Amino acid sequence: MADITLLPSQPALPELSALLDVIKEPATILSLDYRILACNQAYAAIYGDGEAVLGRTCYEVSHGYHVPCDQAGESCPLKRCLDTGQRQRVLHLHNTPEGEEHVDVEMNPVRNAEGELICYLEIMHLVKEARATPGEGDGMVGRSPAFSRMLELLRRAAPSDITVLLLGESGTGKELAARAVHDGSSRARGPFVTVECSGLTESLFESELFGHERGAFTGAVGRKKGLIEAARGGTLFLDEIGEIPLPQQVKLLRLIETGTYRTVGGIEPQHADFRLVCATHRDLKQQVAQGLFRQDLYYRISAFPVILPSLADRPEDLELLIESLLARIPGAEGISVTEAAIRLLRQYAFPGNIRELRNILERGMLLTDDGRIGVQHLPPECQHVDSVLAPAPYSGFPVDEVIPLDQLERYYLQRLSARFKGDNRSLAERLGVSERTLYRKLSRLK
Repeated sequence: MADITLLPSQPALPELSALLDVIKEPATILSLDYRILACNQAYAAIYGDGEAVLGRTCYEVSHGYHVPCDQAGESCPLKRCLDTGQRQRVLHLHNTPEGEEHVDVEMNPVRNAEGELICYLEIMHLVKEARATPGEGDGMVGRSPAFSRMLELLRRAAPSDITVLLLGESGTGKELAARAVHDGSSRARGPFVTVECSGLTESLFESELFGHERGAFTGAVGRKKGLIEAARGGTLFLDEIGEIPLPQQVKLLRLIETGTYRTVGGIEPQHADFRLVCATHRDLKQQVAQGLFRQDLYYRISAFPVILPSLADRPEDLELLIESLLARIPGAEGISVTEAAIRLLRQYAFPGNIRELRNILERGMLLTDDGRIGVQHLPPECQHVDSVLAPAPYSGFPVDEVIPLDQLERYYLQRLSARFKGDNRSLAERLGVSERTLYRKLSRLK
């Protein structure tokens, strides 16, 4: 980082703002006490009119907090930068005119000629691969801690050409995650080609992947381009790679190791040019132990594993996903879900994850006559109440007396936190609130 002659107590300088304008993304210069000394035009366009943000704290402008992020139950890149003396990156949710959006925050320490820390350069990398608010489109949607951790890993991997292995239950959106890796890479302008490995037989796998020449086998009346050639310059996504038969795993391994392949019936080696992303819902390590998956291939494809959270692991996202799915389902305009139905859905395990939630909404949409999906429109398996979070009967409050809701909430949280055996993150997920919201509520109890 170049030296900047600036004291923490100095007012913001117009020259600094002009200097920041060479950065296309929103950027600020922050003092050691979190105050905005300067910002570029991109930052002013999103977070204010320029003058309105100068002198205010970064956490107030971007989050609406009255305390730094780490005191609000969230990771603070400035604090981490101060502690380590090194550049830090953290994925945050920021307030913007479009609502809350995911932002990849990069915090850089700035030192003077004597090596003293004098301020910070903060750059906001806006995340376009995922939304934190309902909307149309086919991208990923979420705002829960589990979703944010997954998204941060995808953002870390995307700019490189490292092979990414997406792990998780069926229906968690692995193809959307693979698309996010592609869209965030230098190959985003190239093709994104999906290979559904579970639907290919041994004989079809080689032909589909590598292509074939005319006369290579009975019925090959012409040359066929393989999916590897179709993915040239882009990303090849092998979905359910755990389904590939062992004999074909050898050929896939050779392709990955050498970067070359031969078409079926071909003689000349062809050069492959793609970024590989794989996905599976199977336990590949267990398959390796059982001799069903090659160990050398496993280590080749698992350079950067990313676990996609199940819907049960991100209950805070349920209502957001419901709104987003209803906006995407054809004919679902004007359809909503009642609060009673949402309460039941919050307590359902969703073994089919987001795919199952979509099916439930499509079914309910056909059953409702007034445009509101109620409890009676949910499948029988959703009629389940989780006794762990259900408040136990208590006679301490007289039924004929009106008790303030905040008092009831305090009592419930006191009893629940005492008997819940997991950590605060798990409890927040089960309650359907963010971890920082639970943190604030529990802090008030103390």
